[in-house]
Amino acid sequence: MITGKNYIGNVLSATGNTTFKTFNPQKNQENEVVFTEATTIEIEQAVELAREAFKIFKTISGVAKSKFLNEIANQILALGDNLLNIYCLESGLSKERAISERTRTIFQLHSFADLVKDGSWVEAVIDTANLERTPVPKVDLRKMLMPLGPIVVFGASNFPLAYSTAGGDTAAALAAGCPVIVKSHPMHAGTGELVAYAVIKAAEITGMPNGVFSNLNSSGIEVGVTLVKHPAVKAVGFTGSVRGGRSLYNTASQRPEPIPVFAEMGSVNPVILLPNAASKKAVFWAKNYAKSITQGAGQFCTNPGLILAVKSEGLTSFIETLAEEIIKIKPVCMLHPNIIGAFEDNKSTIQQQKGVKMVVDYNGEVSKNYGRQIITTVDAVRFLENTTLHQEVFGPFSMVVQCENVEQLQVVISKLEGQLTGTILAEDELENNLEIVNALQNKVGRIIFNGVPTGVEVCDAMVHGGPYPASTDSRFTAVGVNSIKRWVRPICYQNWPDKLLPNELKNENPLGIYRSVNGKHTVDVI
Repeated sequence: MITGKNYIGNVLSATGNTTFKTFNPQKNQENEVVFTEATTIEIEQAVELAREAFKIFKTISGVAKSKFLNEIANQILALGDNLLNIYCLESGLSKERAISERTRTIFQLHSFADLVKDGSWVEAVIDTANLERTPVPKVDLRKMLMPLGPIVVFGASNFPLAYSTAGGDTAAALAAGCPVIVKSHPMHAGTGELVAYAVIKAAEITGMPNGVFSNLNSSGIEVGVTLVKHPAVKAVGFTGSVRGGRSLYNTASQRPEPIPVFAEMGSVNPVILLPNAASKKAVFWAKNYAKSITQGAGQFCTNPGLILAVKSEGLTSFIETLAEEIIKIKPVCMLHPNIIGAFEDNKSTIQQQKGVKMVVDYNGEVSKNYGRQIITTVDAVRFLENTTLHQEVFGPFSMVVQCENVEQLQVVISKLEGQLTGTILAEDELENNLEIVNALQNKVGRIIFNGVPTGVEVCDAMVHGGPYPASTDSRFTAVGVNSIKRWVRPICYQNWPDKLLPNELKNENPLGIYRSVNGKHTVDVI
């Protein structure tokens, strides 16, 4: 049962007067449950609980945290069809998508559970003393990663499970030893409450301190801003728009004690169609990209919103086939009237720019809140002159930029902002176009060869991030177990008594983890 209340630690609370409802975009009507926005007092209570919980949680063993994360996964699965049904009611997405996203969420939790159970992730480094060294004796130095403190995670609109309440940011922060306060996304607050219940129950079952997790409702920006400004909060995770992420980043940087904001934001994910690929496989790639552009109504952060190529008969064939194929695909429901409203506005803005030509715009009959796919094209000179054309259109949209030659193509790439992904489609020509490869490599977090950018594998090698504005810190990924490094910092112990060192740094290596000892990667005792 969904209550519409906030979880302040393990207590449900709704003392405020500001309320809101989620929306069913398929039925184009509000859902029934009334949600109460967290008050300033409730925010303070949640943060204070997290501050106190951190004192205990940061000392909890990796084995105990592993049990906690695995139990969260168990409790999410135990929600059964209730979770899936609420997910669909609040997002307009299919049950198949809900199951797929739940599977991904569970996998992420299990992955972090395995990581912390092993314990080697703390990157323990030990340089033992050498008192005989001259002219200066060498001191004993030992370093490892330690958690930052309470973390605020903002739920994402387009992934109600995998990037929200118990999604990647939350799983990584809990794995690191950081309590989490989630600012639930108002578009799927019911889904968020159900998942929050699962996390709280898992915390109680596994003996985690109260306050290790809280879930706060909010329909506006006030709750989020208050959380980011709170001195006990030590970092922020965000997935969403450039405007929203940059606003949080600015707020956090203006605090008396600035804190990091790890925001994954906008990306048009450029695709480079090289001449031989256009000549030999135009139809093949056009069919594949029609599917990629419309997948999930284009509501993926890796949606291919920009296709760059040199003018040729092959490119003409690609554009014509792309138009033919994309118009065959039936539009699907978008997440919310606000989402489709922004899509229509941005689409209209692009269409009004000088030199932009319509290739195809789905004009069939569709239900309310269904996004009509659109393909436009423009020449490279116009594109370079007008940065409005460089911006993300969140939805089933893509623009083909037609260049005069490879040199101009390289210039266009060099003028792009930072991106999550960049793709090169080529046929036996990559080695002759290394300038293109290098130019694109400087702009992206993930570079793809002969594929589509949609689909983000959750694994150790994945990088989901990129130069600004794709993210606020291109050194980190928001996907995979390496994302845990956002929520930790290194600490060094000098000449510390062995018995008082963390287990990870003690001579006898009681955890049996891999460590770097005097430059050697080993599990040996000292």
